[in-house]
Formats: sequence, C-alpha cells, structure tokens
Amino acid sequence: MPIDAFRKVSQAPTNPTPGASTRAGFDVADLYRGPLGDASGAPAPEAGPRLDEKLRQAYFWIVNSAILSPYYDIEYLDEPPPTFTFGDTKAKLTLPTAQSYSSFVLLPLLNLAVRRRCLLVGGPGRGKTASAILMGVLSGYSLREVKRAIQHGQPQMTITDLLGNPLPKDLVNADSADDIRVAWRKWLGMRVKIIDEYNRIPTRTQSALLTVMGDNYAEVYDQIYECPEAAWYLTANDDAGGGTYDVIEALRDRIDVVVKALHFNTRFLGELLERIEAGVKPEEIVPASIVFTEHELERMSREVLAVSVPREIRRRLEMFASQFELCESAAAQFEYRTKDTLKLSGVDWHMVTSRETGKDKVSDIGSTTRNGLSVRALMTSLVFVKAMAYMRGDASVSLEDVRQILPFVLHDKLVPDHDSPFFDAGDNAALRVDRISWIRRLFDLSCVDYDRRDLDRDDPVGELGDELRLGLEGVPEAAVRARLVKIERLLRQESQARKLYGPTFDDVLALKSMHQRYTNYLRWLRWKT
Repeated sequence: MPIDAFRKVSQAPTNPTPGASTRAGFDVADLYRGPLGDASGAPAPEAGPRLDEKLRQAYFWIVNSAILSPYYDIEYLDEPPPTFTFGDTKAKLTLPTAQSYSSFVLLPLLNLAVRRRCLLVGGPGRGKTASAILMGVLSGYSLREVKRAIQHGQPQMTITDLLGNPLPKDLVNADSADDIRVAWRKWLGMRVKIIDEYNRIPTRTQSALLTVMGDNYAEVYDQIYECPEAAWYLTANDDAGGGTYDVIEALRDRIDVVVKALHFNTRFLGELLERIEAGVKPEEIVPASIVFTEHELERMSREVLAVSVPREIRRRLEMFASQFELCESAAAQFEYRTKDTLKLSGVDWHMVTSRETGKDKVSDIGSTTRNGLSVRALMTSLVFVKAMAYMRGDASVSLEDVRQILPFVLHDKLVPDHDSPFFDAGDNAALRVDRISWIRRLFDLSCVDYDRRDLDRDDPVGELGDELRLGLEGVPEAAVRARLVKIERLLRQESQARKLYGPTFDDVLALKSMHQRYTNYLRWLRWKT
C-alpha cells in the first residue's frame, strides 16, 4: 500500500445530516463571532472545516490509519437496532444505527479539546503511549518534541528529575533561596503533557506532580514556574494497585477521565503487516490538515463550553448525582448523614451501614457505592458531556451524550460496594468487574425513577428554587410568608414517606436552605419597616 494512502483524511461532512452542506447547521463558533472576528479579538477563522468537523476528521484518521481500534463501544441509535445474543451467558451485541465511536480514540481527543486530564489504562503494548503521542502531534508539536517531553515514571524519579535542577553555581554562591535560578524542564511549558506509567513515580514526587496538574505551577527552591493550560495524558499498565507505588488519593482525584485500552482484534493483523512492509509509523505521517494550532485549541475549548445543557438534561443529572451521598446511620445531625462523614470517621463501613434496615437495597442504587460525587467530579462531567455534543456537531447536550460519557468520567470517582445485594440480583454480577456498564446501568435506573416521579412536569422543589433565583429585591412580606408556608408544606409531605432516599435527602436540605434565605430576608424587611 502506498504511504499516501495512510495520509488520507475523511471528506467533510463526516457526520452528515439530511440537507446539510459543509458549512450548514449550527456552528458554536458563531456564538463568539461578530462581523470582524470572535469575541477574543482574534480574526475571523480562515476558510476550511469547522473545528468540530476538524475534530471528527482527526478521529476518523486515527481509527482508519493510526490506531487500529475497530470497536464502537460508545453507541448511538436513531432507530431500533438489530441485536444478537451469543454464548451461554446470552451476551448481547447491538449494531448502532447512528454514528458511534471507539472510546479509546474518542476520549483522548475530547480531552484535547477541553484541556483536562486523561488516564489511559491497559496492558503493555496496547497503544496507550502511542495514543498520547498522537495527541501531542495533533497539537502542533513535532514528533521529536513530543517524545523528548514524555516523563517516564520510574522508582528513582526525584522532584528535580521531574521539574528541573537548580543551577550549581547559584547553589554555591546564593545568599538566599531567592538567588537560586532553576533550569526548568521544557515539558512544563507544553500544551500537551504526557506522564508514562505514573504509578511508578515515588510518593514524594507524586506530590510535586499533583501541584503541576492541579494548580498549573511548579516549585523548586521557592522558585515558581507558571505552566500554561494543557491537556494531560497519563498511562498505567495496572491502575488497581499494580504499580511500584500506590498513587496518592489527591492525585487520583485530579484525573478527569479514564480510558481502557481494548484488546487487538486479530482479524486486523493484515493491516499491521502492511505498515511493517511500508515502514509506516502513524505518528510520523499525521496529515497537516488535522493538526490544530494553539489559537484553534483555545477557540475549540471556548466553543465546547458554549454548548448548552437543557434544563431537563441537567435535572436528570442532578437526580442521578443525588442518589449516592446519603448514609442515614452515619450521624445524628441531618446534614451530616453522608458517606463522607462515615469515611472520615474511620469506623468500619459494614458496622455502620448494617444498621440501615428495611430499604430495598437492590432497587436503591445508592447502596451500590461507598461514596458520593464531589463538586470536581460533577463539573468535569458537565464539561465532557458538552464536549461529546460538540464532537457530534450539536448545539446542546442530549440525554444519550450524558449516558455514554458519564461512565468514563466517573470510572474512578464512584467506589463500588461489591458486597451490595444489587450485584447479586439478576445479571448484575458482571457489573462488579465492568465499571463502565455498571455506572451506565445506574444512570438508566435513575432515569426510570425520574420518569416515575414525572419530574419534568411536577417538580415543586425545582419551581421554588427557580423562584428564589429570580432574587428577593422588591418581594413583599406577604409573598415571603406564602413561600415559607409552601416550603413547610412540602417538607411535611416529604416526611410522610416511610423511607429516606438520596434524592429526597437533597430536596429536603435544599428546602431548608430556601427557608433560611426567606427567613433572613423577612427579618430584614421587618427591620427596614
């Protein structure tokens, strides 16, 4: 096969819709673009495909010519799909009817678009580092620059190995730490940062890495290096304790999305042979048309954030997130009845949770986890579902975008309780191992609960919250009293339920917060008059 065949880029549009042309349809860049350019003062973009189109072209070039990943585990449907079952376990195979994607290629690209932190997990030789290198080349760096900037984790790595060395002359002659200059490592200034086998880095050096990842600066001998916003790619052969060192919890929490390397399908061995015979290395032949400039990466990040999240989608995400934090037996104070309280106490998990009786722990999806979701996890979820919608060329996030992407963001955020009766029910046993399917199943069950409650049409707590968000200025005393009565009536209704579940827990605390806001405002009104 001629080498030019490996450089072929898919023709736009790569995700056509009926009646669409190359430039037709919604372009999120239009939200920033005026008659003279975009809102940042940059000139109007040159002719060519939109950035979401360019992102899709990069995806299809990678799956067709770079990383052989013939898997479509992120499935979209626009009509009922054909399904087939195989084996004794009746494993179901679905043929997607709309454009679908390989997570191993898609998630690193979305991470590039939003400049977050991606962990690639899998056995040696499965393409984790190769995928990260491609992201660096797509960002406009030369292959030599990318390879030299990779930080290879190893047990002897020190903080100065990672960040840079103080100049020997300054160490000898300096009167204070302020006089010591540091020769900073060049990778700190790059827009794509790659840490290979991060779980082989010593604990003390991991803390220095955490500072760079979390706060975008490096510190050696009181000298500070400010790092630019960057897309991070970390790799690990085994992220379940198989590294040389345990990864500190704070560093793991900074990882935004987890992607697993899928196995190689041996039916594609012929393609590997063609590459060997042609002497082709995909990272050396990346087409120039899919390489992003620094300005394009910045603009693409802004365009992703401009994608809207409809209220009904946000409410379903709120409902899902509210399922996990409640632990009734963790405290006496109502607000403290959370799994976080139990974790911080150091008391044995099962000794406390065994006192919660009477609930159906098979249908209560909150019983399947040992923790709730942090603010950081929820913010990251919102960013990546926006990125998924952007990748598909949509102006707003769909329910399927949330359903497909959420499991990859929450993969290391939700800690399963493998002793939960949920995993012993029906065909749920496999979900102990398959976290992606487990989280997706939980989201589906939460959506069923959402529909059962008819929250799109009957959400009194949400209506009261919307009313409060309009502000209190000019609201008369009579209206305030009426709202207080309504809040207390709702609380009385909720208290009639025999069991307390996560969504009700959050609703009750939200109502208490509203009640306090109105109470304080009413007191101020009385003082004023």
